[in-house]
Amino acid sequence: MGTGTVAGRFCLAPGGALRGRLRVPGDKSISHRAIMIGSLADGETVLAGFLEGEDALATLRAFRDLGVGIDGPTQGRVKIRGVGRDGLRAPQRPIDLGNSGTSMRLLTGLLAAQPFASTLVGDDSLSRRPMRRVTKPLAEMGARIETSGSGTAPLRIEPVAALQGIAYRLPEASAQVKSSLLLAGLYAAGQTCVTEPAPTRDHTERMLAAFGYPVRRDGARVCLSGGGRLQGRDLEVPADISSAAFFLVGASIAPGSDLLLEAVGVNPTRTGVIEILRAMGADIEVTNARDMGAEPVADLRVRYAPLSGVRIPEALVPLAIDELPAVFVAAACADGVTELSGAAELRVKESDRIQVMAEGLAALGIDAQPRPDGIRIQGGAFGRQPEAGAAVIDSHGDHRVAMSFAIAALRAERPIEIGACANVATSFPGFAEQAAAVGLQIRATR
Repeated sequence: MGTGTVAGRFCLAPGGALRGRLRVPGDKSISHRAIMIGSLADGETVLAGFLEGEDALATLRAFRDLGVGIDGPTQGRVKIRGVGRDGLRAPQRPIDLGNSGTSMRLLTGLLAAQPFASTLVGDDSLSRRPMRRVTKPLAEMGARIETSGSGTAPLRIEPVAALQGIAYRLPEASAQVKSSLLLAGLYAAGQTCVTEPAPTRDHTERMLAAFGYPVRRDGARVCLSGGGRLQGRDLEVPADISSAAFFLVGASIAPGSDLLLEAVGVNPTRTGVIEILRAMGADIEVTNARDMGAEPVADLRVRYAPLSGVRIPEALVPLAIDELPAVFVAAACADGVTELSGAAELRVKESDRIQVMAEGLAALGIDAQPRPDGIRIQGGAFGRQPEAGAAVIDSHGDHRVAMSFAIAALRAERPIEIGACANVATSFPGFAEQAAAVGLQIRATR
């Protein structure tokens, strides 16, 4: 499959090992924010390593619709001619954000402060995801946003005279809600402060600071004042640890594996997956640590090691929320029981990831018991699969579910077929080719 082909299905042969070197695509969260903040900056911003996946491209197209001149992407290079903090223009049509929840939630905060009306729409999956967690605090700042009756997209955003900064305590940890309020706060009168119940990814704060905007952090509280300016700059996007996670798990569970993942973002608000896997016994070495723009990066060497089940600390959940489906595969291959709680957020992602992963693991012979906010997985069961033929798994259109079960084939005893894989392109275009290059026996078809 070429990177331009949209895979509808993955077919995997069982077994194998992961060996060699790999640089996964650019970080999705950082790519989104670089387009947004670069567009609001004064002057030109040039990005290298931009993720050319459907979600990040949805953000890029949205800012073109808002009047920003953007060249590329060409092999990950993007040139943004920033329009300044007050230079966005009214879109001529509803802004379609596809499957990207990050785009919709962050843009809602940004557009709530503009002097024009706008409408945000998405695909069927995005149109089922909750948006009141963003629209409610924005309304406290004075925003006027209309949702569907169930609090979902489409979102209709009306102009208001001005927003007012607020002090908001997040009821649950969410980097998207935090970021949405901070972006609205760029335009608000006075100070906007967000207090987190647990640490979440801080890419927005880091990037604002990298573009010259003062951001203040005091423990769990982050604040900024409205009215400042951003200055364009060149920026390199690190490889995405969420995409690297599939290979961290794959090399950990497949005997004979020895894989080097290059230039991976190791922001401390994102390294929960490394901590969890190491607690299970994974052999992950962090080497060549350095800074790349506003973010710390490193090379990650991972070799096969026997894993043991653990109780995943709730404090690590926000630091690994997107990587947990891959962690479930590691748990299925571990000796003993792995238990997770405090992760109800997984039920409102692109799919109900707790239920969908439990069903897929059951199809592979794994005892996986879903719970309202987590799961209990009895590990060590791969191989006890008496049914003949391939195990057929429905990813429910969820890119992270599809890639997690692709990696599971390394320890399966029969072929795996995964349906509804087209959305893998939202975060990891070229996944099948890169995985095959380091040893996964994968074939992608339309």
